[in-house]
Amino acid sequence: MKHATETYDNVWDALTDTPAEAENMKLRSALMLKIGTWVKGHDWTQAAAAKKLGINQPRLNDLLKGKISKFSLDALVNIAAAAGLHVQVEIFELEEA
Repeated sequence: MKHATETYDNVWDALTDTPAEAENMKLRSALMLKIGTWVKGHDWTQAAAAKKLGINQPRLNDLLKGKISKFSLDALVNIAAAAGLHVQVEIFELEEA
């Protein structure tokens, strides 16, 4: 039995129904990774880091475990700002295939 194989530019394209959802997931995952790196770069407990970020420890734990569906883009921008991270959005047109 043969199966059709689809190729995707990134994992989010494969996991989402629309290009808009894929872009949102890419942005959220990038923010989560950067915030996680920031947290790990400090010698704090999760409770202390969560307090600095203005969230509770279970929420920080969800972030560090990559539970992307629990975080909106807006919430992650707010958490990044609380960490003193600058969030910048770059917008450009994709080339037509």
